[in-house]
Amino acid sequence: MNDIHGNNGSLGHARGIGDLLDVAVERAVPVVRALPDGRLEAATPCAEFDVKALVNHLFQVMEQFQRLAAKQDSDFTQSADRVAEGPDWRERFGEEARKLVAAWSAPGAEEGTTGAMNMPAATVGSMVLLDLTVHIWDLARATGQEYVPEGEALVVVERLAATVAELAPTARSMGVFGEAVPEPAGASAFERLLAATGRDPRWAAPVS
Repeated sequence: MNDIHGNNGSLGHARGIGDLLDVAVERAVPVVRALPDGRLEAATPCAEFDVKALVNHLFQVMEQFQRLAAKQDSDFTQSADRVAEGPDWRERFGEEARKLVAAWSAPGAEEGTTGAMNMPAATVGSMVLLDLTVHIWDLARATGQEYVPEGEALVVVERLAATVAELAPTARSMGVFGEAVPEPAGASAFERLLAATGRDPRWAAPVS
């Protein structure tokens, strides 16, 4: 795969993954803190996960991508139920997210290759940035929260647009992304990103 770091001078490509993850985490943690216990079984825009399963998936992602930042082997075959481990799972989510930021901020994290597929480390880092953005939108949407990237977070969206454009063909063939959906009229950059990953930007939780 080509290195997604271009020479177009855009801010999203000039900033490191650790820095961008820090921006994403600052917006992700409040959404997770606000997830109500009564909505853990609610559907999300990511059809294979309800709210609880998606939180557990994000725990797994954060743990394994810390290993990938350190050029260690990862294992996505085992998924623990972190939510069931105790009522402090929201706080533990924040702690794990901060560890993830630290891992990708370490010197050399974006250099070379990492993972079983020997992908460029910078691309792998962008993948976890994508999860900590679109899956947080999934959780917010499922629980009636607002999640609209603004200000500094738009730099994250810029970086992710390039990531999705690069990875989409392979990701769709592997079932990681759904087929792109039509963008709504006047779609924002973030809504275009969601549509490119197979999400309906206007998705609404089913009425119970």
